[in-house]
Amino acid sequence: MATLHLMCGLPCSGKTTRAKQLELEHSALRLTPDEWHTRLYGQDALEPEHDDRHNLIESMLWEVAARILSLETNVILDFGFWGKWERDNYRSWAAEVGASSEIHFLDVPNHELLERLKARNTQLPEGAFKISEAQLKAWMGIFEVPSADELERREVV
Repeated sequence: MATLHLMCGLPCSGKTTRAKQLELEHSALRLTPDEWHTRLYGQDALEPEHDDRHNLIESMLWEVAARILSLETNVILDFGFWGKWERDNYRSWAAEVGASSEIHFLDVPNHELLERLKARNTQLPEGAFKISEAQLKAWMGIFEVPSADELERREVV
């Protein structure tokens, strides 16, 4: 049975680094929308079309993920999953295609995220967006930390 791995955390928490490790550990397909987005549209975070473009990419990546999961291959969605409703939706969708699901939450203190952001913006990794400190601080205010119950693996019966 396949597993959908959801990478959960704010920017600079290490989600993509951990997703790359999980990719090898679980023989999984890793789907990181920022890598796709920056290749298609560049550093467009300040453009009005950015959010619509990003939503479209995530939607298309889910279609790929659903097909791969139905073929009983593990998938890692490196989306961030900031809200409980989003995490719940993807876990329900995984169950619909017969896959288990697991959340990998990277819990990094806010002060450390801000330090990592400075380093990241100095040497921006390929496939990553440049983010301002103000943006990250705003996102810290809307991020919903997953509960202990959410972090339990969900098996499909």
